[in-house]
Amino acid sequence: MPSPRIVNGLDELRALTGQEVGVSDWLLVSQKMIDQFAELTGDPQWIHIDVERARKETPFGSTIAHGFLMVSLLPQLAREAVDVRGDFKMRINYGFNKLRFVSPVRAESKIRARFTAQAVTENTVTWLVTVEVEGSAKPAVVAEWLGRFY
Repeated sequence: MPSPRIVNGLDELRALTGQEVGVSDWLLVSQKMIDQFAELTGDPQWIHIDVERARKETPFGSTIAHGFLMVSLLPQLAREAVDVRGDFKMRINYGFNKLRFVSPVRAESKIRARFTAQAVTENTVTWLVTVEVEGSAKPAVVAEWLGRFY
C-alpha cells in the first residue's frame, strides 16, 4: 500500500492549488459492504441487495452500491491519498458545494479517489474529488468537498 502524500501545512497546500495532490489506493466495494450499509442506513432497495433480481432486471447486470456509501468512503480514501500536517488540532467535514453520482459502482468493483486542491483559505480547503471505477472510462462520483482545519 503506497503512503499518502505528506503536505506540510496549509501554505504548502495553498501552493498546490489547481494540482492533483494525491490518489488513494484501490478499494474493493464488496456485496457484503453494500449489504452492511443497507442494513445500517435502512435502505434495502433491491438494486443494492438482491443479487439475482439485479442481475436479471437492471441494465447494470449486478447490484450497485449506494451513492451515499461512496460518499461515506471519502474520508478513508482521503487518508490514503494525502496527509495535511500542521498547527491545528482537528479537521472537520464542512460539506459539499457539488456532489454528483455520475455512474454506478457495481458490487465487487474497485474504486479509488483523486484529490485536487481547488481552493485553500486560512482554515478551509475545497477539494475536487473524482472517484474512479477500475476499468471504467466514467467516474462514479465527482464532488467539491469542503474541509476545515482548527
